[in-house]
Amino acid sequence: MTPSASVPAAVPGAALYTHRGTRAVQRLVEYAPSTGGLALWVQHADVADASPGAGADAPAVATDGHTLRYGSAFDKLPLDLQAGLVAHEVLHIGLRHPQRFIELQQLLGDADLQLFNVCADAIVNSTLSHLSWLQLPAGSVMLERLLDSALGLSQNVEAALLEWDVERLYRAIDDRRPPSNDGRSRRSQGDAQASASRSGQRPASQPTAQQSDAAENAAAAPSPRLDGPRASRARALAVQMIHDLQPDPEAAVAPEEEAALAREWSERLVRAHAGDGAFSMLRTLGADLPRSRTPWEQVLRTLLARSLSPQPALSWSRPSRSYIANQGRGGPHRRMPWEPGIVPSRRVPRLVLVVDVSGSVDDALLQRFSREIQALTRRLGAGLVLVVGDDQVRGVQSFEPGRIDVGDLGALAFEGGGGTDFTPLLEEADRHRPDIGVVLTDLEGPARFRPRWPVIWAVTEAHARAVEPFGRKLVLR
Repeated sequence: MTPSASVPAAVPGAALYTHRGTRAVQRLVEYAPSTGGLALWVQHADVADASPGAGADAPAVATDGHTLRYGSAFDKLPLDLQAGLVAHEVLHIGLRHPQRFIELQQLLGDADLQLFNVCADAIVNSTLSHLSWLQLPAGSVMLERLLDSALGLSQNVEAALLEWDVERLYRAIDDRRPPSNDGRSRRSQGDAQASASRSGQRPASQPTAQQSDAAENAAAAPSPRLDGPRASRARALAVQMIHDLQPDPEAAVAPEEEAALAREWSERLVRAHAGDGAFSMLRTLGADLPRSRTPWEQVLRTLLARSLSPQPALSWSRPSRSYIANQGRGGPHRRMPWEPGIVPSRRVPRLVLVVDVSGSVDDALLQRFSREIQALTRRLGAGLVLVVGDDQVRGVQSFEPGRIDVGDLGALAFEGGGGTDFTPLLEEADRHRPDIGVVLTDLEGPARFRPRWPVIWAVTEAHARAVEPFGRKLVLR
């Protein structure tokens, strides 16, 4: 959408800041000066009715994560409803919801914007639900109702806001599955061709070159995924909801710049909430506050580099440089005590990688993880021991430095039992005297052996709340 041309580009003074949401912003600042003032940090633009996407079904106000875009329908709303819509969109921007959808889509490869919009709206609406001086649109989805309807969880609004962020909520609700009718459609097409050939008609499967290209393109396009029970219930609950998130991937900034913006908005929200106190637009500072996340690859590199880098060692077979420079003397008639030299450690550092075959790690994440491990061990000149198992050791492979090839972990024949017990896996790893160990798992199992070397538990985001028995937990996002 493009800004309306009804406001000239060269209007002097305060007229530059006139837009359809001006009165609503004034109401926000009047009732909640600090949190309402967040609306002054975002851009506002009126949308012409002739703009692409503006029509009868266009929302009265929407956002792309940077700008609030007002349609002509916004003028016809009462002031308290205008204030509710503006507060709603300002929190979408402050919580970075459009940008977080783009990031989630890049991570998952397939994210449903409508379902994400339902999850984001539920969090924002429940955040604003305690205010009596603004009104939310009819059919607005509340977080506690969404949890009860889609997931069967009964939580009060404060507890729900403190526990659920938009990514975790979306992953819990999105149970879409691939369509299962591809085989039937191919069989029906083949039956039709066979019937035509038997009747002497020209088979319909002899298309022109243009038709063939169109058919190939249609076959290459991914089929839409079908809603599971949780996604269906969430859509049914949000049938009257206004879909107001309009993410723009082309406007995305560099990851380091987005991290800085997320940090700035998080600080603004915290300061504004503290400034307004009981009058804050934020019911509570919940789990959905934007935060800049360090990529897990960078964390893994740092942790492994500390343990696998060659450490200097004392050598009693050669003197230190200062001893040689002074020729072993501290004066004309004094000899210096022997001072050993420092040499690089000759011991080859070793990493042990324990793979829990009963864990739930998808192939794409497994390949990213294995490539990162391979690059790190090759760069640091470290050896690798791969231990595979569940409640017992299923296989052990050793790789010498420079000859490590674990880039296809997903192709290994992992056949595990039902449960998981980390005790025999860690005991087997300890036999190889590693400098550090990484356990790729879902953290569902006992660990009755605690090694002396540091342990990193690498888990997926679905198991981010699992408690590690010792060592450090690293969430793979």
